[in-house]
Amino acid sequence: MDRFDEITVGTVAEIVHTVTADDLARFVELTGDDNKLHTDSSYASRTSFKKPVVHGMLGASFISTVIGTKLPGDGALWFSQDLEFLLPVRVGDTLTIRATVKDKLERDRIITLQTQIFNQLAQLVTNGTAKVRLLKEDDTASESPATKGTVALVIGGSGGIGRAVCSGLAASSFDVAVHYFSNKEAAANVSEEVVRLGRKSTIVGADITRERDVERMVAQISRQLGQISVIVYCPTTKFAPTKFETLRWDTVVDQLDINLKGAFFITKHALPGMLKQQFGKIIFITTQYNDAPVADLVHYISAKSALTGFARSLAFDLAPKGVLVNLVAPSMTDTDLIADIPEKTRLLAAARTPLRRLATPTDVAGAVIFLASSNADFLVGETIRVNGGQTML
Repeated sequence: MDRFDEITVGTVAEIVHTVTADDLARFVELTGDDNKLHTDSSYASRTSFKKPVVHGMLGASFISTVIGTKLPGDGALWFSQDLEFLLPVRVGDTLTIRATVKDKLERDRIITLQTQIFNQLAQLVTNGTAKVRLLKEDDTASESPATKGTVALVIGGSGGIGRAVCSGLAASSFDVAVHYFSNKEAAANVSEEVVRLGRKSTIVGADITRERDVERMVAQISRQLGQISVIVYCPTTKFAPTKFETLRWDTVVDQLDINLKGAFFITKHALPGMLKQQFGKIIFITTQYNDAPVADLVHYISAKSALTGFARSLAFDLAPKGVLVNLVAPSMTDTDLIADIPEKTRLLAAARTPLRRLATPTDVAGAVIFLASSNADFLVGETIRVNGGQTML
């Protein structure tokens, strides 16, 4: 069915964005508009605004995001826009950018949209009307969708294990979306490595504990690479051994957020596409410590155990629908995450391993790539233990 026919008067699409100082700096760099009202706190304090005001067109630029990615989306030719800037926007404001279909002209495939921007107080800060022509599919030069089953999202792709997984997936003919939280440069390097291996790649920044970030990220990947078919969940965050007597609940929550809350949001928003194509693989990275606990890691082991329960429950529910969920449980792995662990502790861990060494990121990635492949199509709810023989269950 033609997408133009699916759009009706009253159809609404919106995005939410919190304006950051980095947004402002990049806008100034791109446009050259360094008006002191926007960039100089001292100058702005001598005006009626008292504080710097974000460029009106910076906020309005997100109207383009709604039109180009949501309503009407691919093939949108935005040719007319009027705007009223009603209230100032400042760094830190959370904007809701909304487009509502007011009218359709069937003959010319033109859609008239009411475009509105609201701040976090639900105040209308920008108002206007846009006109958009939706090109027919054969008018566009868009590429054909990615082949089913070849797009992977690696959460924590900029980390040690994540990087090895991204490279391994690329070598196995997957296009790869490399997720990062703060280290954009590292993610870009990983993405370049994927491209050198002959596959498509994109980097996606997101706080996986924020549902809006995750929703935006999944939509971005779908547009740039195609439907996600494989998720590898291996985010990392540093943690320190802590005796239970001094352990704070906040520390436990931090681990639950990264291991369980993030996994919940990622699965929730990527799953509908997998169910639609009746195919998907979700691979969670857990830990050997679930089987062989060590001292002073109540917070970490509790969160990883919760992730394991989450994964196994999903595995049972989703397998009949074509989505296979499994886990990989590494022992201590030689990454930056263990940089602060004393050398003696690392040597003891290696000595307890029949192979007499620590796991490497490539060791872990090998198990992940196996689970992502068709060779593992009859594995459901399993945990592959990558620990050199430390636990043999």
